[in-house]
Amino acid sequence: MSDGFGVVTVIGVGLMGGSLGLALKARGLASCVRGVGHRRSSLDKALEVGAVDTATLDLREAATGADIVVLCTPASLVCPMLDQLRAVCSPNTVVTDVASTKAQICEHARETWPAPLRFVGSHPMAGSEKFGPQHADADLYEGCVTLVEEGADLDAQAQETVTGLWRSVGAEVVRMAPVAHDAIVARTSHLPHIVAACLAALAARASEDPKRDVHPLTGPGFRDVTRIASGRPEVWRDICLTNCGALLDALDQLAAEMGSVREALANEDGERLEAFFGAAREARREVLDE
Repeated sequence: MSDGFGVVTVIGVGLMGGSLGLALKARGLASCVRGVGHRRSSLDKALEVGAVDTATLDLREAATGADIVVLCTPASLVCPMLDQLRAVCSPNTVVTDVASTKAQICEHARETWPAPLRFVGSHPMAGSEKFGPQHADADLYEGCVTLVEEGADLDAQAQETVTGLWRSVGAEVVRMAPVAHDAIVARTSHLPHIVAACLAALAARASEDPKRDVHPLTGPGFRDVTRIASGRPEVWRDICLTNCGALLDALDQLAAEMGSVREALANEDGERLEAFFGAAREARREVLDE
């Protein structure tokens, strides 16, 4: 394709969608990047920063004739958007998304779209607690691990196109089944966010006592662990609700781990506590391959 990926429609021009548009345009990978949103102010900002070439509130207008459509909306909106797109996209259009959860979305596509599927789910593990097109970054996806859905019912050419799209903007692609993806990110991404939110809430409650000034005692460790609690509440609400089963399993496992630590503390069992922290250190090294 002489213009790389041709006409790319980005639905949702916030941090993720805006960054994708900037990345495609900076690398000359699209003949046109169309932006779609539900707020004119966000679309105007996306145009201002150069993330899109055209902007519209009309999904049908933007998706008609597109070579690739990328859904960069919150997870809860992906399935309704897919239902709208099904009647608009040509049989040759490739559709993907960037949602942090995959099983529910990919199953919905499997049940409602014709086979072989030209919707291929994806999840670039990039982002920030910041949001909006004003924070878009052409290098956001550089070096980021990105899941691309694996499955026998996918259109092979569509899967290659989605893989190529993410690799072209610098991502490292991993192919994985949606259910396996959701089980892993429940533990590596979604549960950590819940833990960060709980820790922030506990510290805030400690500061309600006028005799306690918590701020001087919030060092780098607290800031590092709770940084992600600054994310948008509605986004994390949707992530939790669209990965409910895997997240409940992860919460149960965390509760068991915490119960074990509490028991060691109650028994003043220093040997058991030291073993716990030692195992945690080795587990971290193994997970991060350090």
